[in-house]
Amino acid sequence: MDHIDNTSDLLRFTTAGSVDDGKSTLIGRLLYDSKTIFEDQLEMVQQASSRKGLDHVDLSLLTDGLRSEREQGITIDVAYRYFATPKRKFIIADTPGHIQYTRNMVTGASTANLALILIDARKGVIEQTSRHSFIASLLRIPHLIVCVNKMDLVDYDQATYDKIVADYKAFASKLDVQDIQFVPISALHGDNVVNRSEKMDWYQGSTLLNSLETVHIASDHNHIDCRMPVQYVIRPHSDEFHDYRGYAGRIAGGVFKPGDDVVVLPSGFQSKIKSIDTFDGEVAEAFAPMSVSITLEDDIDVSRGDMIARPNNQPAVCQEVELMMCWLDNKSLNPTGKYILRHTSNEVRAKVKEVRYKVDVNTLHRNEEDLEIKMNDIARVKLRLAKPIFTDSYSKNRITGSVILIDEATNNTVASGMII
Repeated sequence: MDHIDNTSDLLRFTTAGSVDDGKSTLIGRLLYDSKTIFEDQLEMVQQASSRKGLDHVDLSLLTDGLRSEREQGITIDVAYRYFATPKRKFIIADTPGHIQYTRNMVTGASTANLALILIDARKGVIEQTSRHSFIASLLRIPHLIVCVNKMDLVDYDQATYDKIVADYKAFASKLDVQDIQFVPISALHGDNVVNRSEKMDWYQGSTLLNSLETVHIASDHNHIDCRMPVQYVIRPHSDEFHDYRGYAGRIAGGVFKPGDDVVVLPSGFQSKIKSIDTFDGEVAEAFAPMSVSITLEDDIDVSRGDMIARPNNQPAVCQEVELMMCWLDNKSLNPTGKYILRHTSNEVRAKVKEVRYKVDVNTLHRNEEDLEIKMNDIARVKLRLAKPIFTDSYSKNRITGSVILIDEATNNTVASGMII
């Protein structure tokens, strides 16, 4: 049963900060100081650094993979990086800081357990800081680490750091974030990233890597409300498994065990779990985010898009949904347009019933006058669906509470939404 515990050993985190705050350098430093890059990668970066005439190794080149980024020195797309230490495995979504790339940040952050918010020690809390923190709280990222970077450029001054921490806490009190940590760092010189800084003996907290390795994420998933969207029905039709009929999918919440009473939605038929199979064989229990195949005692009709839940704990059945939505498309939202809403393994046609307001992500004020939704706008919207879906609020379950919208005409993904 040991493979089940690995889910808590993988931390997905996203990085956010404004341009030139040193995100790429910070990630490069994490990879370099935790000894998780290959010799040939390092040589390539050393050569590129000397071609640029630098006297130090420019670690940001490790992460700025797109050539156009290396030339402009900014991060455009979402770059995923994998690294591991003996304590934990990590996936980093390095997302861009420019205002016009909010949508990339939403993409990179949607599955993250933790967000690193970078602040330039010389500039303090700026508009972009507020923007990124708001998106992190909107996406219900459970943990934030605020890295006050470039401490070397303010002579490692404690008062500068303390003021930024106080300013940020004042802003963050308006947000719904439970766990915030602060670390003063210099990504360029490696202070407090992987190794403790000798220049900031006034700081007694842990280094950034230590915080990343020890943050408690096992309870980030909802283990109370049982939900499994069915993605696929498995009928092998072989002699060995002649009568096998399994419902495969990724568990979105709760704990399932053989013998449990379950209900299948939308039909409402009830049964008991006969067995739970995984790639590595049968298991005695399964929980998010495991991928499994469930067999039932009774032969009932179940198909893709159905949801397996508990009879006494069911998701809401909604034909109208209210969302906080981030618009991702260059073309504005068409109030009379035809859209497809994708929710877990289900797709339904949807149309806009009402745009309530847009959120100014810098001040958190609601704008009820200008309701045209353009790229990167975040708005509260009500949709009417062609048939009901089975949902929880996003704050309760990030999987059953999230949707994407697809434009029927172009097949583009035009929005991502969090169900209220």
